[in-house]
Amino acid sequence: MSAEEPKKKLSKKARVAREFNKQFIETLSTLLTSAFGLVAAFAWNELVKSAISKYIAPGQTIKSQLLYAVFVTLLAAIIAYQFGKIVAMYKVEEDDESAKDLKK
Repeated sequence: MSAEEPKKKLSKKARVAREFNKQFIETLSTLLTSAFGLVAAFAWNELVKSAISKYIAPGQTIKSQLLYAVFVTLLAAIIAYQFGKIVAMYKVEEDDESAKDLKK
């Protein structure tokens, strides 16, 4: 019995419902992750602003705002790059497992 045979037994309505549920869960997960990410970003924003105002210069000077923007941009790029590597690693592992399952 192949992996495709159980899918053939489902009615069209059942397949549509299953796909809808899958898409709904994925979308909800993305939205919740984004919301928590935004909250975390605001927390980091306040921390970085406080650190710059304490150690660089008091007040909102152009120099401190530029330093803040550059620092946050570099930090975001480094973190995004590292997460990209992690996701790619898991994607390769997932593809390897799928290939093994297909050979069985």
